[in-house]
Amino acid sequence: MSNVDHSAALPLMLKKLRLATIRAHWQELANKAIHEHWPPEYYLSELCQMELAVRGERRLQRHLKEARLPTGKNLASFDFTAVQGVNKAQVYDLINQTDWLNKGSNLLVFGASGLGKTHLASCIGYGLLEQGYRVKFISARELTQQLQRAKKHLKLQEELIKLDKYSPLILDDVGYLRKSEQETSVLFELIAHRYERQSMVITSNKSFEQWDDLFDDTTMTIAAIDRLVHHATIIHCKGESYRRKTAMKNMELQKEKTGQVN
Repeated sequence: MSNVDHSAALPLMLKKLRLATIRAHWQELANKAIHEHWPPEYYLSELCQMELAVRGERRLQRHLKEARLPTGKNLASFDFTAVQGVNKAQVYDLINQTDWLNKGSNLLVFGASGLGKTHLASCIGYGLLEQGYRVKFISARELTQQLQRAKKHLKLQEELIKLDKYSPLILDDVGYLRKSEQETSVLFELIAHRYERQSMVITSNKSFEQWDDLFDDTTMTIAAIDRLVHHATIIHCKGESYRRKTAMKNMELQKEKTGQVN
């Protein structure tokens, strides 16, 4: 087969192999390789790296979309000086040292409303996404309603298994659940299902001592807490409302800008 035949057939073969990035760039990179006298293996390596980089970015964007993390609530925008009890080094370790995920351990974040619990959980979610983990962020109310619907149609186990692909599963604002048998029973089943298998990140404005307000049965409360804390990192956020301080800071900045204009 002539060189012309090879050149004509190669794009077709690359298309069939679904190597879209290599198909788009092999010719220009081949010209560069010839000009710079690259060894064949270096040329092939460069093509493969381009393909992997593009696939990795597409995968990240897909996972970011399905994660539903709050927009803008990442590490760059979190003010560690505004919240007591949150150790910056510890947060970075939770993102970079991921043994806790492999062991199915949990992260529990407690604190009053407005202290940045959701922001902190989101920060960790974004960081783990970049590490290649599949993350899901969802409010406790939304998820329990979702699980209740599945239970009503006798598909609760299927729904729990679907959630297994996410580690961690970030469950936000558990403290706002209503004390009802329907909501708390599916929450308990979720906790029991993931115990020592898949990690959860839970935020709550209520401490464990107040969880009797969530579960309809004291025995269930104790059993749920026992499973969550058995392998867990616990962070207690303290201080003045993070949300209020941010709002006040923005107001001051706005006043400064207005003063400059005047």
